[in-house]
Amino acid sequence: MIETRRLGPADRVRWETLFRAYIRFYERELGQAAYDRAWREITSDTRLHGLGAWLDGELVGITHFLVHPSSSEPDLCYLEDLFTDSVVRGRGVASALIAAVRDWAREHGCGSVYWQTHESNAVARRLYDEVATFGGYVVYTLPVAPDGAGDGNVGPR
Repeated sequence: MIETRRLGPADRVRWETLFRAYIRFYERELGQAAYDRAWREITSDTRLHGLGAWLDGELVGITHFLVHPSSSEPDLCYLEDLFTDSVVRGRGVASALIAAVRDWAREHGCGSVYWQTHESNAVARRLYDEVATFGGYVVYTLPVAPDGAGDGNVGPR
């Protein structure tokens, strides 16, 4: 049976192993300071929240999420990260984590939970198509240069 609950201090090492695997999956790299900051934010449970999924007593999945206001409905819950150890994929871990975030959001007065994934992540998208509705939205990202560097131009690149 899958158990979902908040991450705690004893989960740090396994959480970081899973989170590093998630970052590698999306072909990104983070320095240690980013993992340390994320863990502090998650365990403070104020701006960023985290849940884990345990199967047979082992932490096998993680999710990170946050709440933000909406101009047209109750607060929204953004499910930022979701990762399941590849050894246990297909056993309901991701579904259990999504359900746990939904329940948390409901308890905290949110109107909905939403997330994004890469269009090529076909395995995840099959699950997401079962548990949620794809609204057809496309996500754009506008990088913000650190320390005011850059030309400030937001026009065509």
